[in-house]
Amino acid sequence: MTTAQPLRVLLADDEHLIRGALAALLALEEDLVVVAEAASGPEALAMALAHRPDVAVLDLQMPGADGVKVATSLRTELPHCRTMIVTSHGRPGHLKRALAAGVRGFVPKTVSARRLAEIIRTVHAGNRYVDPELAADAISAGDSPLTAREAEVLELAADGAPVAEIAERASLSQGTVRNYLSSAATKIGAENRHTAVRLARERGWV
Repeated sequence: MTTAQPLRVLLADDEHLIRGALAALLALEEDLVVVAEAASGPEALAMALAHRPDVAVLDLQMPGADGVKVATSLRTELPHCRTMIVTSHGRPGHLKRALAAGVRGFVPKTVSARRLAEIIRTVHAGNRYVDPELAADAISAGDSPLTAREAEVLELAADGAPVAEIAERASLSQGTVRNYLSSAATKIGAENRHTAVRLARERGWV
């Protein structure tokens, strides 16, 4: 069924080939029009504010800011715009973060273009769509044991940054950073912070 006004869509994905193919396939749908494309989190936010799409289709992992952070900003700055995440890294923790940010759709990149178009319409209509497999994984995985500050410090430690650098970036003392890292590792059951980062990422907690 076509509408008088086509649905305006923003596509954000740092993989140019995937984004281009998706834009071309969605263009075949009579009631959808891709009004903007973006390759990073900050660009996605800027494009959304400039073009005011009805639905923003965001890749989870992008340079600058991930899809959940972009969705969080859009919720405040462009409330009428529905957001959905398309990802090849569908960890349970990511889904929970996305839903908390007001994301209406969460789908794997394995979904067909036709199915994606249907989900875009569903999300625009005010409904929610979560991939059943990802939903089941999220339910069985349980909630993250990390506090927001522990998760933040662990994320800053992800690229192997020394404690002094993490402390500066987080505006904390080095002793506090060590405490957060130690607490996070204990909660996750990791022998050191490097293992803690890896496990937290695998579970989508950071």
